[in-house]
Amino acid sequence: MKYMHLITLALFLIPGISRAQFRAITYEDKGQKLTSLYSDPVHKNGLHAGVLILPAWMGIQSHEKEVAQQLNGLGYHTLIADIYGEGKYPKDSKEAGDLSGYYKKNIESYQDRIRLALDQLIKAGANKDHIVVIGYCFGGTGAIEAARTNMPVAGIVSFHGGLSRDPSRTIVPIRPRLLILHGADDFFISREEIAAFQDEMRKAQADWQMNYYANAVHSFTDRSAGDDNSKGVAYNARADQRSWKALLAFLDEVFMDK
Repeated sequence: MKYMHLITLALFLIPGISRAQFRAITYEDKGQKLTSLYSDPVHKNGLHAGVLILPAWMGIQSHEKEVAQQLNGLGYHTLIADIYGEGKYPKDSKEAGDLSGYYKKNIESYQDRIRLALDQLIKAGANKDHIVVIGYCFGGTGAIEAARTNMPVAGIVSFHGGLSRDPSRTIVPIRPRLLILHGADDFFISREEIAAFQDEMRKAQADWQMNYYANAVHSFTDRSAGDDNSKGVAYNARADQRSWKALLAFLDEVFMDK
């Protein structure tokens, strides 16, 4: 799929070539209404590969939509998952922290919401044997959970996601491949957490890789995060570009081996 990426991206940028349109997909989890956003690839290919996108702590925002449209232009089915549900979308960072904190604490509920979204992506047209889960910040935490629980996906990619795990949880062999994209100066993730995560991956006999990006802190892919690293969240254009290229190379590798 490497050369397909280059060709379809070029077509995607030609004036007059329409972008994919989002379609709201509504479903329920224990009575909670959820509305995820699905979009068909602009240029379809034989794989019908899909990418499930797990949003950062504010829920579905413009950044996740931009990512989905770029992936649609490269031939992928995408679905941006609604984790919180209608009527529970955060209005500010405090509410986002409370909500995301709830799902981190009640990790099985988070896992359930990811599985439901994965089912919707497959029902919408993605090949169940060609799925990768990606996530940003809180969503990156969720992507790692998809691997830890061996959801039926080929791989996961975590952009500046949380790495911690309840130490009482049993470590089991991990089947999906993992790509962890991490800001080298992200002080929200301690050295101890990184060391514990890497030890977990070794014990789980996982196929994993972890990229560090210089001068990058948390949220380095989010243009709205500003440019002040001292706050702990900031956009870094070089890290954003490099991590995007790493994602595309990972997708090529995962789907070419299928």
